[in-house]
Amino acid sequence: MKGEKLQLHIPVALDRCIALLTPALARNSEPILIDATLGMGGHTKALLESFPSLRVIAFDRDTSAIAVAKETLGDLSNRVTIIHAVYDQIASTLEELSVTSVDGVLFDLGVSSMQLDEAERGFAYSQEAPLDMRMDQSTGSSALDILNSYSRSDLIQVIRTYGEEKFAPRIVDNIIVARESGRLKSTKDLAEIVKESIPAPARRTGGNPAKRTFQALRIEVNQELEVLERALPQALNALSVGGRIVVMAYQSLEDKIVKKAFAAITQSGTPLGLPIDLPNSAAKFNFVLRGSEGASDVEIAANSRAGSMRLRCVERVAA
Repeated sequence: MKGEKLQLHIPVALDRCIALLTPALARNSEPILIDATLGMGGHTKALLESFPSLRVIAFDRDTSAIAVAKETLGDLSNRVTIIHAVYDQIASTLEELSVTSVDGVLFDLGVSSMQLDEAERGFAYSQEAPLDMRMDQSTGSSALDILNSYSRSDLIQVIRTYGEEKFAPRIVDNIIVARESGRLKSTKDLAEIVKESIPAPARRTGGNPAKRTFQALRIEVNQELEVLERALPQALNALSVGGRIVVMAYQSLEDKIVKKAFAAITQSGTPLGLPIDLPNSAAKFNFVLRGSEGASDVEIAANSRAGSMRLRCVERVAA
């Protein structure tokens, strides 16, 4: 079964990622790429096959994903350094490896298909499972820990901010009743509580009503937005001149962070109206893509997860 899943797994925007990274990787005889989100290893495998001298430094916090990735990579693993860590440790890892710069960086953000498919991980609202949601199950608080320990105001803040859920107060009030009565134990329990909290007319559109609450809890459990905000500057600083970074985001909060970061680094510090950039004020990065791209209709038809993906890319043009 594992082999079957590996065979069927197709990384999102695979060909597009390779095309965008190729100018950065093809210019050096021994290029180095950071795969900040190794997952099942599909992107890294394809890049290693495309560039026979490529070395990859790959991060993942999920030990189960790392095990699958090693199987995916097979004999190619000898060109990959796999780091069991969150990707906001890019800078310290490169220092430990004595790597001064890299040619490319790839981020494929969010929860992986494998994590969604494994019911016992607790990411999916459609399957009965413990309320875990940790990408690294060896550390940190689970979703159930958060639901049982956070105050009403803190839970409302999490679900309203990270889930963009307008019914957050009603949901939280029912969560508190359920936790006090011992009725909150599984993903199914939480999904039912959310459904009961949202008025029937609002449940008829927008898919499963639990989706936003589950997203919010997952983000809080894994500190996804804070980690991304710490990681992006480290990844950008690691790029050599001519290097490129590709980021794929699957929800608007992540994409806003990436969009803001890329806008800041591609903007000149010279006041408007001057004909040339002042010394040390020119932008160090240029857009490879103006704005963002989505997946093709063909890819979305084959992989529904690709439907919300937004891809952005910039290139370093100055030291």
